[in-house]
Amino acid sequence: MSEQRPSRRGVLKAVGGLSAAMAVGGGTVLATASSARAAGDGHGLRIVEAGESDPRMWYYRFETAAIGWKPAVNVLLPDDYHHSGRRYPVLYLLHGGGGDFIEFDRLPEGGIRAWTAGKPMIVVMPDGGRTGWYSNPVTSFVGPRNWEHFHIQQLIPWIDDNFRTYNEYDGRAVSGFSMGGFGALKYAAKYWGHFASVSAHSGPASLRGRGDIIVHWANATSALDLGGGTVYGVPWDQNRVSADNPCQRVESYRNKRVFMVAGTSPERIWDRLNETNVLDTQREFRGLLDRAGIPHESHERDGGHWVRPDLFRHDLDGIIGRLRKA
Repeated sequence: MSEQRPSRRGVLKAVGGLSAAMAVGGGTVLATASSARAAGDGHGLRIVEAGESDPRMWYYRFETAAIGWKPAVNVLLPDDYHHSGRRYPVLYLLHGGGGDFIEFDRLPEGGIRAWTAGKPMIVVMPDGGRTGWYSNPVTSFVGPRNWEHFHIQQLIPWIDDNFRTYNEYDGRAVSGFSMGGFGALKYAAKYWGHFASVSAHSGPASLRGRGDIIVHWANATSALDLGGGTVYGVPWDQNRVSADNPCQRVESYRNKRVFMVAGTSPERIWDRLNETNVLDTQREFRGLLDRAGIPHESHERDGGHWVRPDLFRHDLDGIIGRLRKA
């Protein structure tokens, strides 16, 4: 995506009292000395850096045995969170390949902060690795990169312990862009009881369509993060592929809100390689949902592989409508 990255909002407090400038995903984040924080450690996560000075966007970086470096998360709070005393539904928002936990703060028209202003919902935006594919890889030569374990087994219960959430099916949604859209579809099916709504913005919905191209792509790109390791193994671990493949888990989307967007007219070479396959897989998935009698909302729009702000805002309203009210 070509949008210009804004400067970091708020001031980050470095746990342990050391001030430092830290590079995050190519941007610069300013950290100032403070050890006080509202959130605590737990579920295998130890906070090594925290930023809680911004009224809405809180930030944490963790040590965890699941990941061989220190992953981070942004937690975007509702405008009235600090004085309402209410509990809120939660949207887990997953970034795309090559992105990071601040991807959605860089989007046009004010990004996620502007789009959620006044909306009664917490938005959690975690690191997922540059090419982590929201998976525990078969092989890694650079230490642990177990993103699925980090998100599902550690981060979700940590969020529920530290923020006023609904720890239940009707209290959570998952959404994402590109690789994150696939991750959202995968998590919603594989962990059925966690999420009542799932959205994929230009995210592939099948691993096996058109000559297994998405599995090839996942293995090839994940090798960049894994030092030559792969998400699905060589040869593939077919059971893992099937377990992660939305088109092979259609019944797992019953009684969920399902929302998808894909572009129909990519112009750039990258878009033609990418969004063309996304569109094909979403059409395949929609056909399977239709035949199973599972309702869904799908949009095809001119253009290529990017987030469409109007449809993203429309999706947010649908998510709030589906989840338990604050």
